[in-house]
Amino acid sequence: MRTSRKIAHMKALHKPNLFSWSVFDEDRNVDFHSVLWVSSQGNVAIDPLQLSEHDRRHVESLGGVQHIVLTNSDHKRAAAELAKSTGARVFGPTLEMDALRALGAEPVTDGDEPIVGLKALELHGSKTPGELALVIESHTLLVGDLVRGQRGGRLNLLPDAKLADRTQALASLRRLAQLSGIEAVLVGDGWPVFHGGHHALHALLIELEGPVNQD
Repeated sequence: MRTSRKIAHMKALHKPNLFSWSVFDEDRNVDFHSVLWVSSQGNVAIDPLQLSEHDRRHVESLGGVQHIVLTNSDHKRAAAELAKSTGARVFGPTLEMDALRALGAEPVTDGDEPIVGLKALELHGSKTPGELALVIESHTLLVGDLVRGQRGGRLNLLPDAKLADRTQALASLRRLAQLSGIEAVLVGDGWPVFHGGHHALHALLIELEGPVNQD
């Protein structure tokens, strides 16, 4: 089945230096999102979809793109085109360097900070090995595939049928739920959570496996 998508214009997010552009996927009935983080260390495009001319001009007005970070190989999207047009460095999960070789991606592993202010966490059990979650300036969590937002106001996990290992996936979610100071959760697929992100992660974990042990 051919997927129908429509390009939406770039949107301002919950912080003045964060923007997003999206396409709607009719098969899954959700938006797919990309994020632009405007940073003094160079602007970062995360999981970049194709840019409309309107959005391209907007990005250029914000200083262009110096870095591209991919959370997983399924989110290569328009990264090659953007890297070619901007000369941006590309970063991706260490465990997927073979899949990202054509992009010349540099490896990012757990705890790395490829750009100052952006910390990477390696997740396991998702549909691709070593998917990256990204913490931006300590307040915003960005997750590519493992966590998504099928319904507004709540988060959900990637369906079991697509998980490589559910036990590992839950352990990864538990780790995300233990992060302190997370205000917002930006998901690759579906509705983001702009307020109470830490509580939304806890709520999802409790829904899936019971109360979180605080000891």
